[in-house]
Amino acid sequence: MSEAFGPEQQRIGNQQREEAITALNDHFAMARLDISEYQDRVNRASGAQSYQELAELFRDLPQPHPPFLAPPSVPFAAVPPPPPGFPPQPTQPYYPPPTGPQQYAGPPPGMATGGYAHVSAPYGYDPITGVPLSDKSKIAAGVLQLFLGNLGIGRFYTGHTGMAVAQLLTCGGCGIWSLIDGIIILVSGGTDAQGRKLRD
Repeated sequence: MSEAFGPEQQRIGNQQREEAITALNDHFAMARLDISEYQDRVNRASGAQSYQELAELFRDLPQPHPPFLAPPSVPFAAVPPPPPGFPPQPTQPYYPPPTGPQQYAGPPPGMATGGYAHVSAPYGYDPITGVPLSDKSKIAAGVLQLFLGNLGIGRFYTGHTGMAVAQLLTCGGCGIWSLIDGIIILVSGGTDAQGRKLRD
């Protein structure tokens, strides 16, 4: 009998890999990881295919974790029932966070006006996915990363300061990391530090 397919086996995309690498950059900047551990985990994050593979990279690290990785569940002690005559506490239904394309369905209803679009998405939303668009260009970020990636300029441009400093300290991972990073940005776009999709 085959095992049940759980959420930890779900496949991930470039956005989750970038968020994991950004969190690893923060741990490297706080000296929780030495350079060899950091490079090993960044390489594993770049090649990860499932949530479980990314979760393994943070199992021995405190916060920050990538936002899509929920904290480990802690068993709660059994709560005794309320005494007789005690009014019951109102319960609120739990709605799990959306996954897939509807995760970024645009601004909440009734919030598209009144400054909402200008604060979180100054350039609007992607018409297909609904992801907020960044004020940064993917072409500019990719070209900067290809030609000046050894200094982390492309990542400074997108606001990923931790990753930029790591590339600066490692000369762009001897040029390989910055080259691959620039190609990924040009092909898939990626996001800025606020999670907004880079514009074409």
